[in-house]
Amino acid sequence: MLLVVKYGGNAIGGDDSVLRELAERVRAGDACVLVHGGGPMIATALARAGVSSRFVEGLRVTDDAAMEIVEGVLCATVNKDLVRRLQACGARAVGVSGQDAALLRALAIREELGRVAGDVSVDPELVQALAGRGFLPVVSPVAIGDDGRPYNVNADVAAGALAGALAADAYVVLTDVDGVRADAADPASTVPSLDLVELARWRALGRLQGGMIPKLEGAERAVRDGVQYVAIAQARYERPIEAALAGRGTRITL
Repeated sequence: MLLVVKYGGNAIGGDDSVLRELAERVRAGDACVLVHGGGPMIATALARAGVSSRFVEGLRVTDDAAMEIVEGVLCATVNKDLVRRLQACGARAVGVSGQDAALLRALAIREELGRVAGDVSVDPELVQALAGRGFLPVVSPVAIGDDGRPYNVNADVAAGALAGALAADAYVVLTDVDGVRADAADPASTVPSLDLVELARWRALGRLQGGMIPKLEGAERAVRDGVQYVAIAQARYERPIEAALAGRGTRITL
């Protein structure tokens, strides 16, 4: 199985269940790719530097000063911490920036967001080569622009695009909630599945809020690009990837 997992920044600070499971899967013969976020860590670093955080449709507004901090947090602090933790779990983890080999190229720059790419094109060759040889690529969502500068990309958008470009068998978004909720304030309203027609209806009705917007955008792209199994699920379980593939959380379908 070729598996892409997006590990949300709000979930990274927990135990290493996700990382242990990924390491086990690679040892068992699966090709795995981990794309990580880092929102809380970025917020802390920005606050420490006296830079305020502002969001539009779940995306962080990023000026030049903020971009320098974002790149440092994602590509160095968070990425290398995950690499070390995965290696402790027995995986041959390799940290990769979206800028390396132009893995992620920034598209649809949104001027109101500053140095933020609303979309990316993907050249998956580097990640394919690593995963195909038993390494576990750990991808930080920083893209390179045509101007040669780094751009912040929401990790969900980047991960969904990468899953599609890799023609992954499965794409799993692991986060701090059980899945997609019909009522954002009610944990009991998590839906087991959501197709793209219904997703469009929810979007038109304004039922998508905050960080769930880019999660669903990335999941939608993966589904449209042919990924067979796409799910958004909770990271807290002992074997969260297995749980998501077995139907926990919300499956996104055509």
